[in-house]
Amino acid sequence: MTRNKEVGLLTSRDAAPVEMRNRDGRSLFLLLGDHAGNRVPEGLADLGLAPAELNRHIALDIGVAALGRRLSLELDAPFIAQRYSRLVIDSNRALSHPDSIATTSDGTVIAGNAGLDADRRRARAHAIHMPYHQAITDLVAARDAQGVTTIIVSLHSFTPSLAGVTRPWQAGVLYGGGREDFARAVLSALAADDLVVGDNLPYQFDETDFTVPKHAFASGRPYVEFEIRQDMLETDERIDEMTRRLSLALTSAATTSEVR
Repeated sequence: MTRNKEVGLLTSRDAAPVEMRNRDGRSLFLLLGDHAGNRVPEGLADLGLAPAELNRHIALDIGVAALGRRLSLELDAPFIAQRYSRLVIDSNRALSHPDSIATTSDGTVIAGNAGLDADRRRARAHAIHMPYHQAITDLVAARDAQGVTTIIVSLHSFTPSLAGVTRPWQAGVLYGGGREDFARAVLSALAADDLVVGDNLPYQFDETDFTVPKHAFASGRPYVEFEIRQDMLETDERIDEMTRRLSLALTSAATTSEVR
């Protein structure tokens, strides 16, 4: 009898972890959604959470999946998204990070994450975290081989308020390390578009971030990480409007900064 109930974590009834849209898109931009989905493998019994919890910001970046799909069409850009909830395993954390598999989030206890042994943590990493990052690595390598420049664009969203504090920014541009010039150009373009834009706000790009450093820093690729306030993505009309704004800002920044 195996001690590890999570060996073979994903079965034929579970979705593959990676959603890939427009793989052959010829845009400079590669769109990423670390927290785009809120699925939980069937064998993990929703981590002991009520359905409402899995629709909260603790489980996914609300609105990012729709935004990424529309930007993919608008820009002719590939979009790689993680289908599984950040509560199963966080694709924007190093596997060694304490928050890689959270036991609490914004006051909610994640019962299904309590007391995991190394085997169970490893099973989640192999089934969900690693395939997502391998898909990014493989696509970037294929584009490199074809001589296609790749700018990493990481999409996230944030709550309009947190701990009772209102957050005034409609969008945030995050950067810190590596090739910051492109992100700074995007910040300037968005600020000129009559948006309330946070400069490394509401979050500061720091050592907790994993995806952008892994796929942009070492290779010296241009990048930008977006945080979009969730009420800016709550209707189809607002998603279309944000798609237009981000598309214009990205395109403008690509023409005014050295990206090749």
